[in-house]
Amino acid sequence: MVLPFDILEYHERLKATKQRMEEKGIEVLLITDPANMNYLSGYDAWSFYVHQMLVVIIDEPQPLWIGRFQDTNGAKVTTWIYDENVIGYPDYYVQSAVYHPMDFIADILKQIGQGNRNVGVEMDNYYFSAMAYERLKQHLPNAAFKDASALVNGVRIIKSDQEIEYMRRAARIAEQAMVKGVESICIGGRECDTAAEIYYQMVKGTPEYGGDYPSIVPLLPSGENTSTPHLTWTERAFLEGDAVIVELAGCYKRYHVPLARTVSVGQPSEQLQSITPIVVEGLQDVLSSVKPGMTCGEMEEVWRNSIKKHGIEKESRLGYSVGLNYPPDWGEHTASIRMGDSTVLQPNMTFHLIPGLWFDNYGIEISETFRVTETGAELFTQYPQDLIVRDPLNISPSDKIS
Repeated sequence: MVLPFDILEYHERLKATKQRMEEKGIEVLLITDPANMNYLSGYDAWSFYVHQMLVVIIDEPQPLWIGRFQDTNGAKVTTWIYDENVIGYPDYYVQSAVYHPMDFIADILKQIGQGNRNVGVEMDNYYFSAMAYERLKQHLPNAAFKDASALVNGVRIIKSDQEIEYMRRAARIAEQAMVKGVESICIGGRECDTAAEIYYQMVKGTPEYGGDYPSIVPLLPSGENTSTPHLTWTERAFLEGDAVIVELAGCYKRYHVPLARTVSVGQPSEQLQSITPIVVEGLQDVLSSVKPGMTCGEMEEVWRNSIKKHGIEKESRLGYSVGLNYPPDWGEHTASIRMGDSTVLQPNMTFHLIPGLWFDNYGIEISETFRVTETGAELFTQYPQDLIVRDPLNISPSDKIS
């Protein structure tokens, strides 16, 4: 298998990670977040439902991959690390009431002389359980544990040129999925039919490159359900006058470019007609303000001041850093575009800017994913920033990309 990045790029990532480890006094870093595992090693498989780990030792040139035995060949195929650094635990450790994979991992660490060092663990992620932490502490009584949440995530926040290229490919897939998804929305069509069309396009990709599964499924609330942002789909049929929010992401080599738009089936409501230009104006105000050196909090302030003129406030954050990830989220869990976030923008940071507004019985989303450049912001997708009005019989070509 050909690695998605040159091995020198993996070495640079590992070097940057070790620098952060040294700053935090961590000698052994136990990585359980599959995105961070992928970032440092290349490992890519749907095996994160069981315990697995990448072990980075500050004075060793290569990490160790430790996971389920049946997944070891996958680690050998998809990573750049030596085969002897891939270690599998027997299957009786899987979901057992007696044995736990962290017992096995702790024994390995002791065997190689790492059991009494400063050990960093990713305390706050979906893939490291309370039981895993307790078993590690039990079997490594001489280790000093430190919280290493988001340590590798912080290295990931500035993308390489190759990562940006993968996101550009993901953007083409996102555009295609949005076009075809919107085309499928009509009176009598079902939410699930539109979701199926979007999924087909996301996986099919383009003639030049195929797509990957996104970390979040298509979000497709319609009607009054647009008042909440994270509903998926049902078998509900679209009705004339419905609003439909479509939020999706193109994904390539695990790199995501999200995109959200709001569709009206036939004549839009007065509420949507009045709120759309406010959202679009605020979105464009923020994008035109972006430049290296400003903070995420300052970006949010531009948006807040823009909508404040119309008597509107937004409780939730405006966006977040985005890129490489696995289910259940495509965000990087580092910078957020919200009040008080002091993250300083630098070239090749990438964000999903989502000025969604949700009210009691309706909502609107028109989002963009962008790259911070040397002078401003570069949009990954080229899709009209406006409310999309569908002919209720699904015969209008007006929503095509211009």
